[in-house]
Amino acid sequence: MNQAVLLWGLLFGSIGIGFLVYAKQQKAVVPLVVGLALSIYPFFISNVYALVLIGLALTAVPYFIRL
Repeated sequence: MNQAVLLWGLLFGSIGIGFLVYAKQQKAVVPLVVGLALSIYPFFISNVYALVLIGLALTAVPYFIRL
């Protein structure tokens, strides 16, 4: 594991925790699911480019899907 994977994982994990806190306050489903996904997926991805692309895609999901 290299330093870039750790730092990107930390960044997207922190964003995921932010989504979880927001979802709890607003009782919203989409940010809850995205927050869980952002918090968990860095443990399973070791490629930096895949980590960044998946993280950016997951971060954009609540903007496009509003329930």
